[in-house]
Amino acid sequence: MLNKDTRQEVFDSIRKHKLRTLLTALGVWWGIFMLVVLMGAGTGLQNGVFGIFGSHARNSLYMWTQTTTMPYKGFKPGRNPNLNLQDMDAIRAAFPDAVKDLAPRMWVNGGEISRNGKTGAFDVRGDGPDFINISAMNVTEGRFINPKDVEDTRKVCVIGKRVKEVLFPEGGSAVGQYIAMAGSEYMVVGEAASDRRDEEQAKDDDQTIHIPITTAQRIRNRPGHVNWFGLSLHDEYSAEVYEKKIAALLRERLNVHPDDERGIGAENVAEEYAQINGLFTGINVIIWVVGIGSLLAGIIGVSNIMLIVVKERTKEIGIRKALGATPRDIIGIILAESVFITTFAGYIGLLTSVGVVALLKAAVGEGVPMFANPEINLSVGLGSLLLLTVAGAVAGLIPALNAANIPPVVALRDE
Repeated sequence: MLNKDTRQEVFDSIRKHKLRTLLTALGVWWGIFMLVVLMGAGTGLQNGVFGIFGSHARNSLYMWTQTTTMPYKGFKPGRNPNLNLQDMDAIRAAFPDAVKDLAPRMWVNGGEISRNGKTGAFDVRGDGPDFINISAMNVTEGRFINPKDVEDTRKVCVIGKRVKEVLFPEGGSAVGQYIAMAGSEYMVVGEAASDRRDEEQAKDDDQTIHIPITTAQRIRNRPGHVNWFGLSLHDEYSAEVYEKKIAALLRERLNVHPDDERGIGAENVAEEYAQINGLFTGINVIIWVVGIGSLLAGIIGVSNIMLIVVKERTKEIGIRKALGATPRDIIGIILAESVFITTFAGYIGLLTSVGVVALLKAAVGEGVPMFANPEINLSVGLGSLLLLTVAGAVAGLIPALNAANIPPVVALRDE
């Protein structure tokens, strides 16, 4: 703690040189303000971009078959191999430890879907029970497709948010009620909604009706058929590695040439996620470099001002030393002013930056797909303020040591 005399001297010095002190403090304020605001904006951008994935399983991929380009085992190129449920069983059997969820899917032409005079055209998908664990969909009412639904080929469905808005405009729960689809009545067992921030993808999710995949196969008269499938892996297994392994297994089972890259298609969500994560690692490094650079500029400004202060007060320092002031006393006076300026300016910078980020968060709201919920790590902000205080002491240390080492006779001769 500063004693009363030291505090008085610090405030007297600041009052005598208001403009100089203000400009010095402004440099420090700007440094911590830039660092914290950039961190908040970077977090908002990161939240917005990763919000595109929603709750989608990160370590996941999707696979399907495509037109072959190479002849193999008597089969000509241009063939379209067909996936089936036995292929799904083979994948689980081949990689039991790695595969977490496996969800085969099938497209269905549901035609005009209706209920009590309300009609609409929606996407209809035959799904397995694991699909909800992979997708960015959340069950908001009831349940999702379960194994018994698939086993018994039940006429049940889970409807998206938009489907409910159109077919159930009166509100309330749709669970337990029926909709007409593909010439039959289907009981609604659940409601689901997308949590993606991307409006187009969320719209597609919310206007989808999910039915058991075996029911979809019966509608299309394609027993066991699968259009494509998604799977997620346990965290310790690489999706990139298992994409190649699963593709090789499918090529063998479907008689596709081992070197035919076109025969099996894939979308690796884990790889996309890793690329975006790497991008934000680079952005965070840039933010810290710019922020710390701004802080250093402010600290250097404090150090320069303290050198000027020492030069201006050389004669005063000589008198103090002639009257018995110790080097410690001289250092303490100089350091007190340096630490006070940096700490006070840094604290104001932290408060204003937090306020700006809060205003930015309120202004953005939920309306910007690529920017969401800018926030500040409080521990990082307080740590920066502490670092700034220490840096302020260091910035004033060299001028203070110079002042303490001036011989009284030399100081008294100073003009």
